[in-house]
Amino acid sequence: MNIHLFPRKLDEMTKIKCQALLFDMDGVLVNSIAVVARVWSKWAIARGFDPEKVVRAAHGRPSIDTVRDFLPNADANEENLEVERQEIEDLDGVVAIPGAVALVCGLPIGRWTVVTSATRPLAEVRLRAAGIPIPPTLITAGDIQHGKPNPEPYRTAAARLGYTAAECVVVEDAPAGIRAGKAAGARVIGFPTTSDRGELERAGVDWVVRNCADIEATLDGDSIALTLTA
Repeated sequence: MNIHLFPRKLDEMTKIKCQALLFDMDGVLVNSIAVVARVWSKWAIARGFDPEKVVRAAHGRPSIDTVRDFLPNADANEENLEVERQEIEDLDGVVAIPGAVALVCGLPIGRWTVVTSATRPLAEVRLRAAGIPIPPTLITAGDIQHGKPNPEPYRTAAARLGYTAAECVVVEDAPAGIRAGKAAGARVIGFPTTSDRGELERAGVDWVVRNCADIEATLDGDSIALTLTA
């Protein structure tokens, strides 16, 4: 596992080569911050928890894990289904992250996928709302046994594309997702969408850029060449 203390300093234009890109969904391809805040705040208040603490805990992890953390003695599946229902119904403000549509649409089929802690129904609804193509290799909560920060989601995604995680670059915004990518053996680009730069650095991120608009992808022989703009 290759974890270092500080991310690599970006030159004006930093170039990376990889075989495939593995994208988190919320905060990386899809801006759903307002929805997550609304739904989880409502859930927290109804159950007597600090909404800010619950919303922070919910980012980048399977929602059922958040339910279990705060309500260890409750019916986690029932609680989780209610959260999912509200998230599926609430699409107000769900849009693509800047540069996301152009970036993924410019990548060859089979050389990228989405790795999300959301369920498949929720992931498909949000991707469609944001205008992001749904890859056939989409990895959701139902495809794995252990969610982020466990490396399983990113190892599974890489394998479905026919690569090792070490041959891939993960794009994340949450510390849990960054740790999952690094533990899988991938290099990780981080966005300060839902966490600040310091949190991304402590999680072991390799590079930090603003969003997808700062990533340019081109084919270079059998590889994908990425240019990161500082």
